[in-house]
Amino acid sequence: MQTAVLEMPVETEPSVTRAARPSAAEFATLYEEHSRAIYYLALRFLGDPTRAEDVTHDVFLKAFRKLDQFRGASSWRTWLYRITINHCQNLRQSWHNRHVFSNADDIVMEAAGAHAESPLKVLETKELGQRIQNALDALSEEYRLLLLLVADEELSYDEIATLTDQTTDAVRGKLHRARKTFAQMFQKSA
Repeated sequence: MQTAVLEMPVETEPSVTRAARPSAAEFATLYEEHSRAIYYLALRFLGDPTRAEDVTHDVFLKAFRKLDQFRGASSWRTWLYRITINHCQNLRQSWHNRHVFSNADDIVMEAAGAHAESPLKVLETKELGQRIQNALDALSEEYRLLLLLVADEELSYDEIATLTDQTTDAVRGKLHRARKTFAQMFQKSA
C-alpha cells in the first residue's frame, strides 16, 4: 500500500504559487493585496505622492519580470518590500533626484484644502507632517528606513532583519538609536 505524501508550501499566502508562473489573475490578486503597502512605503521613503505611485508600478513590473527568481525563502510581502527599498534607494541616489525639485507639497496642500473643514486644522496637519518629514530627512538613510519599516509598515524585528540583511539584535539596537535621533531632530524643529 502506498501512502500519499502531501507537500506543504513554505508560505501561507495562497494567491500565487512558486511552482509555475502565475496567471494574470493570480498576479492581479498579488497586486491588490500588496500595492497599497508598497505605495505607502515608497511615499514615506521619497516624500512625493507622484513618485510613490510610479515606484509602486515599477516594483510590480520588476516583480513580474523576476518571478522566476523568487525562491520562497521569504514572504511575498518581504520580497516586494526588498524590491521597493532597492528601487527607492536607487531613485534617491540618481542625478535627477539630486537636481530636480518637486512641487508635491503644493499638490498635497491643495488636495487637503479641498476636503478639510477648517483651514487652521489643514495648516496644523501640514506643519506637523512637515516637521515629521524634516526629522526623517535629517536621519541617515538606514535609520529612516528602519523607522519606516517598524512604524508605518508594522514589520517585526525579524522581518526587518531579513529585509536589511542584518541580525535581529542589530536591528533592535539601531532602531533604539534611530528613535532617539528622530526625537532629537523632531524637538529641534519645534
